[in-house]
Amino acid sequence: MSIKKVEEEKLKIGLVRHFRVKNAVPEKTWVNPAELHKWLEDYDLSDIEVGRTDLQNIKWQKCYSSDLSRAEKTAEAIFEGEIIKTDKLREIKAYPFLQRNIKLPYLLWAVFIRLAWMISHPSQKDSITLVKERINLFLDEVLAEKNDNVLIVSHGALMIFMRKELLKRGYKGPRINHPQNGKLYIFEK
Repeated sequence: MSIKKVEEEKLKIGLVRHFRVKNAVPEKTWVNPAELHKWLEDYDLSDIEVGRTDLQNIKWQKCYSSDLSRAEKTAEAIFEGEIIKTDKLREIKAYPFLQRNIKLPYLLWAVFIRLAWMISHPSQKDSITLVKERINLFLDEVLAEKNDNVLIVSHGALMIFMRKELLKRGYKGPRINHPQNGKLYIFEK
């Protein structure tokens, strides 16, 4: 059997971050917690800029997608066939960590929220532990069917955690520091 034939038989998991969101950053540079919360809600409902994804001529038997519209629309644009939508692939919800009516630059809010999440601040409802459990449950379900190449359309932070879990499970794949919108990252076992 040739090396090429063996490579083709490896099980592949493809991770794709949703296409770029049209409502990418708040219009105002400085925002208070209420304005930030409103922008975060609007972001979840925003449309996407449909792009192209090179699926590398791989036959993807299944496609799973976050049930947030930006991921669903991306999956529909790149995959022909049934798309299994699930809340297990949703982006980690961000919450303003302060409720006082102070204004901060949007980027500073983003940094503070990420730090609050990383230290399990009570303002962040999705803890690291819960996110990891959610990802592991999802991967357990998906990987139970060992004969399918699976395409997963999700969100940046979740992809970073999924990569770590796939590596722990014996998959090999690229480093993902800041996932690019619409780019395919392939993991093989």
